[in-house]
Formats: sequence, structure tokens, C-alpha cells
Amino acid sequence: MAKYDKAGLERRMKGAVEALKHDLSGLRTRRANTALLEPIMVTVYGANMPLAQCATISAPEPRMLTVQVSDKSNIGPVEKAIRSAGLGLNPINDGNTLRLPIPDLTEDRRKELAKIASQYAEKARIAIRNVRRDGMEALKADENKKEISEDERKRAEAEVQKLTDDVVKAADEVAASKEKEILGK
Repeated sequence: MAKYDKAGLERRMKGAVEALKHDLSGLRTRRANTALLEPIMVTVYGANMPLAQCATISAPEPRMLTVQVSDKSNIGPVEKAIRSAGLGLNPINDGNTLRLPIPDLTEDRRKELAKIASQYAEKARIAIRNVRRDGMEALKADENKKEISEDERKRAEAEVQKLTDDVVKAADEVAASKEKEILGK
């Protein structure tokens, strides 16, 4: 069993919050966000690659994304990948660039996206609790090996619990903020 490492636990818990922020950045809100297109994979040159590797994505206006494809022969596959990504975007091909107007979200779609955001938050909370469990197990193992006393273990467990509570609270705040942004409140 690994030795108790407070800094390592903190780093792993905060990593779960960063992963949550990244996941949430891909959810569509009222504004154009280049992260919306990050998960899209395009088949070009006989291989699957992320859209960002074969095109430049930008948000020139709050309600518009543009995709500048580096090799014009790939504009068709890129357009097809965006259409089939299930994001509700309809690319406008002007020969060199794809323009993606961001349509208004329906009330049902906003509620659905808010639900997805809360699922991401729950996934992050589970990851944080798993890190806490690893820390508690490491403390018990250290105590069993007589490397720390029972009092030291209890004090460290209280630290781990406080850290867990703080990081879960941060994750909840990030998710609540995103849900509020999605629902337009």
C-alpha cells in the first residue's frame, strides 16, 4: 500500500475539478465556444484525428464559430463530421471556411444540458471520494506498519476529510455556475 501523501491527494482531487471544468466547457451555452468542437473526430488522410489538428477553430462573434481547414481537400470530411456530431450545428461552407451559426437553445435542450452538467459534477464527486478513500487506506496502512500513531492517523484523516469537503464544494460551485449559465438565469 502506498504511503500517505497529502500533496498527492490534493493534486489528484484538484485534477478531478479541472477535468470537470474541461468537460463542462464542451457543453453549449448561449455563447460560441471553441471547446464545443474539441471532441469532434474527422476522418482525413485515411485516419481519425481531432478537428483541432486539421483546422483552426475560432469564435469571431458571440454567436458564430468559424473553422478554417488547413487543406481545402479536407473541407468536405470536416463539414460531415461537424454535421454528424449531434451538436445541432449546421455548417455554412463558403469554399475556404466553414461558418457555424450558434442557434438558440430550446428550453428542453437547456434542461437536458443542465442534467448532463450535473452528471459530470457527480462523476467528479465520485472521483474525489475515491481519492479520499485511497488516502484513508494509506493512513490505516501506515498506522498498521507502526509508521504513525493512532492520534496522527486521526488528525490526518480529519485533514483529508476537510480537503475532500473543500474540493467537492469547489466542484459543486463550478457545476452550479455552468448550470446557471446554461439555463440563462
